[in-house]
Amino acid sequence: MITYTKRFDSRKFDETRPMEAKVGVIKRADGSAMFKIGKTVAIAAVYGPKALHPTYMRNPEKGILRCNYNMMAFSGTGERIRPGPGRRSREISLVTEKALASVLDLSEFPNTVIDVFIELIQTDSGTRCAGITAAIMALADAGLIMKDMIASVSVGVVGGKVLADLNKEEEDFENGAVDIPIAITHKDNKITLLQLDGLIKKEQLYEALELAKGSCAKIHELQRKALMEKFTQNGI
Repeated sequence: MITYTKRFDSRKFDETRPMEAKVGVIKRADGSAMFKIGKTVAIAAVYGPKALHPTYMRNPEKGILRCNYNMMAFSGTGERIRPGPGRRSREISLVTEKALASVLDLSEFPNTVIDVFIELIQTDSGTRCAGITAAIMALADAGLIMKDMIASVSVGVVGGKVLADLNKEEEDFENGAVDIPIAITHKDNKITLLQLDGLIKKEQLYEALELAKGSCAKIHELQRKALMEKFTQNGI
C-alpha cells in the first residue's frame, strides 16, 4: 500500500482549503448565499414559501422543502459536464433535502413549498458539502425558522491517513480514497448527513468524525460572520 505522507497542496492533515462565505448574493431571491472552499464554489437561492402545485402534493400540517442541485456545464476542472438533471444530481438533491429538513420548522407554512436551488459554478471536490453549507445560509437569509445551523465537510482516508476536506487529487489517489461527506449541526453536533464511499476501519471512522466536527466548527464561524455582516449592514 502506498502511504500518503504529504498532501498535494501542502496542507496539514486536519486543515481545510481556504474558505469564503457571503449572504445576499442574489437580489431577487428570498434568501441567497455563496460558499467557496478551495476551487469549489456553490451558490444557493431560496424562493418561498409559496403555494405548492399540484395541490395533491400539499401537506396541510407543514410546508415542504424542495432542493435542486446542479453542476453547471462549465464548472468542472476536466471534461465538460453534461447539462441537465442526471442520476447523481437527483441523488444529491435528495440527500441535501434530508440534511436540511431536520433543522427546519415549516409548521407555520402549511400547503406551501420552499424551493432551494443550488448551483455549482466551479468544482474541484466536496461539491455536495459546499452546496449544503451555502443552502443553510440562504435559508437563514430568507428568515425561515431553524432549530440549528448546519455545516458540511468531506473527510476521508488517503494512503492510510485521515484527512479533512479532500481535494480532487486526493479523491483520485492511485490506491483509492475513502470519501465521507458529513453534515453536522452546530449546537449539539448531531449528524444530518453521513455517506461513505469505500472501506474504512472503525478507528479511522471515529477519527474522521472528530475531524469533521472540528472542521464544521470552523465553517460555522464563517457562516455566522457572513450572516452577521449582512444583517448589520441592513441595520437589523
